[in-house]
Amino acid sequence: MVFPQRPSSGYATFSRSRERRNIKIRSKKYLVQSRSFAEMLEATIRKYQNRTIEAAQVIAELIELAKQMREGQKRGESLGLTDDEVAFYDALETNDSAVKVLGEPTLKNIARELVAHVRKSVTIDWTLRESAQAQIRVLVRRILRKYGYPPDKQEKATQTVLEQAKLLCGDWSEAV
Repeated sequence: MVFPQRPSSGYATFSRSRERRNIKIRSKKYLVQSRSFAEMLEATIRKYQNRTIEAAQVIAELIELAKQMREGQKRGESLGLTDDEVAFYDALETNDSAVKVLGEPTLKNIARELVAHVRKSVTIDWTLRESAQAQIRVLVRRILRKYGYPPDKQEKATQTVLEQAKLLCGDWSEAV
């Protein structure tokens, strides 16, 4: 049986659309954070549409999501990393075993080195040329191996770092 869409309160609709815009803005630079925030927003909307929570609870969850997004923005300052470094740090941090084995200081060093080396290697058309992508992939793998990143998770980390680099490369190639 299909239920019709629930009527929504005006504030909940406004708040939901504002959070979607904020997530979209962050997704242009922070791959991992934007995925996480988008999943949280979609879960809240799904619960509302399935009638498991009311509009007031939706608003409370959206406010909590906004707080988490602001904390995510401030995290770079507390870690002592630039915005680009935080984006790569998050890409590396998705692997829990890497965080446990390497620790925060090593992940910060990896993020800094990735930004420096990947930025040097980025050309205007690197996302279109397979040879340029392969060169950056090798570079990322070398850096991960150098710092002892868990071998079983290196391929996924390399893919995530490359996806993150594609998001950031527009700014980088313009600066070249």
